[in-house]
This record gives sequence, C-alpha cells and structure tokens, in this order.
Amino acid sequence: MQYMMLIHEDETYYAGDDAAQKMEATIAGHMKLIEELSASGLAWSGERLQGNETATTIRYKTGQSALHDGPYAETHEELGGFYIVDAPDLDTAIEWARKIPVPGDGAVEVRPVWVEEQ
Repeated sequence: MQYMMLIHEDETYYAGDDAAQKMEATIAGHMKLIEELSASGLAWSGERLQGNETATTIRYKTGQSALHDGPYAETHEELGGFYIVDAPDLDTAIEWARKIPVPGDGAVEVRPVWVEEQ
C-alpha cells in the first residue's frame, strides 16, 4: 500500500544568520533518507515544494469558493514537501516517516493513499 508522508515545518526556523547552515543540514538529512529509501528496495517518490509565499488556496464555504494568496493555514507550520512510499503496512511507513528530518517545530503526517477500485 502507498502512504503519503506530508512534511509540515515552521519556515521561520530557516531565518537568521545561520539560515544557510540550517538549510544545508536539513537537505543533507533528506539526501541521507533518499539513499536509505533507494537502498531499501521500496518504491518511493517525493518532492520539495516552493515556499509558502508561492501558494494559492481555494477556500470553500457554504458552496462558494474564494481565492487566497498563500497557504491560508491556521498554523505556523507550512507544507514543505512530501514522500510517497509503497510500504507493506502502516508501521513500516511510520518507521520511514520518523527518519524525515524536521528541525525545530513541525510534524510529519502519514496517510494511506486512496486506491480506486478498477
């Protein structure tokens, strides 16, 4: 079964004088994870997303839609990227999700991908 691992981070973590070093360390952590995933034999994919300032959200309320610049989330954490792994079970997907580098405050949401019946 495929599981999506959504990476939510507080982007303010990467601000300040040591921003470049923090970003470099985080990227190095992702590169290590990618090497491990590739070596594991699990099918996987993943992408880094552009910053939240590039987001556009369509918000729905009582059947009407409104367009908003930004992620329009009620949180300081922003969706920064994702991985999709084809794991045999949720426990295995969680093991991989725990390896995702999330410095500072944040979360990784693990959710099964909906499989359409053919």
